[in-house]
Amino acid sequence: MTAEQHRGLHHLSWPEAKRAAACDSSTVVVPWGSLEQHGPHLPLGTDGLFAEQVLRQVLQALPPQLPIWSLPLQSLGFAPEHRGFGVSFTQPAEAMLAQVEAIAEPLAQAGFQRLVLFNGHGGQISLLDVAARQVHGRHPHLGVHAWFLWDVEGVMDLIPDPERGEDLHAGLAETSLMLHMAPELVQLQHAVAEPPPTPPDGLSLEGRCPSAWTTGALSRSGTVGTPHGATASLGAALQQKLVQGWTATFTALLRSSWPPRGSPGFSDRV
Repeated sequence: MTAEQHRGLHHLSWPEAKRAAACDSSTVVVPWGSLEQHGPHLPLGTDGLFAEQVLRQVLQALPPQLPIWSLPLQSLGFAPEHRGFGVSFTQPAEAMLAQVEAIAEPLAQAGFQRLVLFNGHGGQISLLDVAARQVHGRHPHLGVHAWFLWDVEGVMDLIPDPERGEDLHAGLAETSLMLHMAPELVQLQHAVAEPPPTPPDGLSLEGRCPSAWTTGALSRSGTVGTPHGATASLGAALQQKLVQGWTATFTALLRSSWPPRGSPGFSDRV
């Protein structure tokens, strides 16, 4: 078995998986993507490809003795905002909550101590946060984390202004990262620049005081940003920053007892 296969929980036999669960600080990571339009120049599976590839490199970088395993990519996400652009998939919020519970329950019963939902799609950040809290409420001894791929300090500093503030979907960052990771999937000749409208002061589409939005209200092509100027070298820098950031975060998690856990219900302490 290769080192990469050793990290895959689905590559283990049931006795091996049982022993893995019994390890102190045992952690399972589920990469989560979405099958949705990414403009006329990027593939539907962009978010999942990024989450899976970055996680694979992080797991390779971690010391082999750390007790962490991954499950296969979950490709079907929550993306109602992208309806209306040919083939874009979404599932009901309730179905996705149930899917997370279906993954978490056997892990909790087996004795795993943590579950990390490693998410590549910005449109399901809040839903996976809800799923994490719901699962932890049902299985209080399972630490549950919902982490967003791009939430690495300094990664967006690599994107120059004004694109940094306009790069919502299939723009400079995602196009550059795909040019580095899988250039054969990029059709740059079809790329269209459609930056988002400027919101009133104090409001935003994403960030402080955000708004629900649909891509069709912002863009005719499905792109919300400016992919022109994307380069594989920028993608390589983004990937390096992402892998370094997540390697440090996973290392810190695995060498700690975080998060605090305990039984549900009222405390006896006054």
